[in-house]
Amino acid sequence: MDDLRQKYIDAIANAADEGALEQLRLQAVGKKGEISLKMRELGKMTPEERQVAGPALNALKDEINSALAGKKAALADAALEERLRGEWLDVTLPVRPRRQGTIHPVSQVTEEVTAIFADMGFAVAEGPQIESDWYNFDALNIPPEHPARQEHDTFFMHRAEGDDRPPHVLRTHTSPVQIRAMQAQGAPIRVIAPGRVYRCDYDQTHTPMFHQVEGLAIDKDISMANLKWVLEEFCRAFFEIDEVELRFRASHFPFTEPSAEVDIRCSWDNGTLKLGEGDDWLEILGSGMVHPKVLAAGGIDPNEYQGFAFGVGIDRIAMLKYGIPDLRAFFDSDLRWLRHYGFSALDVPTLHAGLSR
Repeated sequence: MDDLRQKYIDAIANAADEGALEQLRLQAVGKKGEISLKMRELGKMTPEERQVAGPALNALKDEINSALAGKKAALADAALEERLRGEWLDVTLPVRPRRQGTIHPVSQVTEEVTAIFADMGFAVAEGPQIESDWYNFDALNIPPEHPARQEHDTFFMHRAEGDDRPPHVLRTHTSPVQIRAMQAQGAPIRVIAPGRVYRCDYDQTHTPMFHQVEGLAIDKDISMANLKWVLEEFCRAFFEIDEVELRFRASHFPFTEPSAEVDIRCSWDNGTLKLGEGDDWLEILGSGMVHPKVLAAGGIDPNEYQGFAFGVGIDRIAMLKYGIPDLRAFFDSDLRWLRHYGFSALDVPTLHAGLSR
């Protein structure tokens, strides 16, 4: 048994690689290995012989397995050492660049607008994107003959034959959220309603789905002067300009009376738009005092309360701020243009702190 031990201990010590080591393992302790075959012979021995041979064979098997494991670890260490000598790594080199994600301009502008109006005390109100005909039109004083209620302007939901439920539409504005907010909260109230809206338009300045934020403030002594101040403060914070001059032009919206389109003073310098200065005007939103019928539809007494409302296209003001020329670019599958327009996901303006770009 001593000869057998010495034979395999020496062979294991001299094994050149793991392949040779595996062959030695099979020869020694494999199913048909020399030590395994000797252990099978224990059954033919007398009890006295087994008491001597059994422990000796087990000890030999354990010693061979330990030698095999030790040699395998030594071969692995040697291989690693050889690999390290052949390879070279400079740990002082900078890491490989990683692609950075960025928030979509519409999402960021929505957050910017929300933060600015939150500083002025406006809460965020939300509502469904599929609205009843009543919330989308009737409650907002939009008459049955209004063009917006025709199928060429509005997406109407399909109705099966015999389904007599009131018609539903993809909301054409977020104004229905104002009705729902008034019904739920009553007056006084101060909310903005950002979200997706849908209309049957598609060109350089219109898309079938776009984004709006509408504002509503109702109280007993609110006036157009309050509306003007709110819009001026918003433009000053959002566009990061100190001087803001707005022009209110008389207009007509069924849900406000009086109604006004709002323009901002601007200029064009070699094709670049500059807001807050110059001799030109650019329309940016619609506004007005909430119509008494709209207040009544929201469950508020128009003889006791009054207020203002306004609506801004989030996509449009994003285009103005970041210099994006085509509204359809927001929905392009290739968003590499974000960096081209200098867009950064960390820009979040408020009334108290301007952007750092």
